[in-house]
Amino acid sequence: MQTAQSVIVFALYPAVAVMAGGAIALWRTMQPRLISAVQHFAAGVLFCALSTELLPDLVHRKMPWVTLLGFTLGVIVMLMVKHFAEKFGQKGITPSQQQPTSLIVILGLDIALDGLLIGLGFAAGQKQGLLLTIALTLEVLFLGLSGGAALQSSGASRKRVLLITLGFAFTLIAGAWAGVILLAGASDMLLDAVLAFGLAALLYLVTEELLVEAHEVPETSAQTAMFFVGFILLLTIEMFI
Repeated sequence: MQTAQSVIVFALYPAVAVMAGGAIALWRTMQPRLISAVQHFAAGVLFCALSTELLPDLVHRKMPWVTLLGFTLGVIVMLMVKHFAEKFGQKGITPSQQQPTSLIVILGLDIALDGLLIGLGFAAGQKQGLLLTIALTLEVLFLGLSGGAALQSSGASRKRVLLITLGFAFTLIAGAWAGVILLAGASDMLLDAVLAFGLAALLYLVTEELLVEAHEVPETSAQTAMFFVGFILLLTIEMFI
């Protein structure tokens, strides 16, 4: 098992990646079709990460009731987050001023969960932690880009985009620290519940946030193909590890 300090060092790579994604979106004006393509790509990467890392682990653990409980809790939490985030985001503003509050809050939760999974991976073993770090670094780069682009297109200031992106980075590092400290000696039941909760959160992000946002503009075949490019790219990277 890695020490907390070494895990935080590994977590710096995805933390820098999410900040880089936000900076790219901030300093380069992106057209709606390009934003949609990026969101398709991020959804593909994310779907690959959950289908190749979380699902196989849950199946092999063979704890159906614990998995069901953790997954159900994850769905409930994400639906509650969406409800209250949309309510907060719409309060006191006109439609033209509305910020993508729901997307940003759920992205923040997903990034915190990514950090938690990195810590959990290193708690389970060096190879698994390294694989998750590589996969999630690529994922959060495009999550940061998607979040920054959504904020920029809604009229958010550069300072706001920078602060939110910086918050994403610190959230990821804190999640990694919590993962290795709190879950290092956890029971199999608790680990299974955490993985099931993470699976629900990641599925929600793909189906109800990233792809919904991506489909708000007229879709082309090239944009659709980016989902599959993201999926096969991450899958190919994992095969070389």
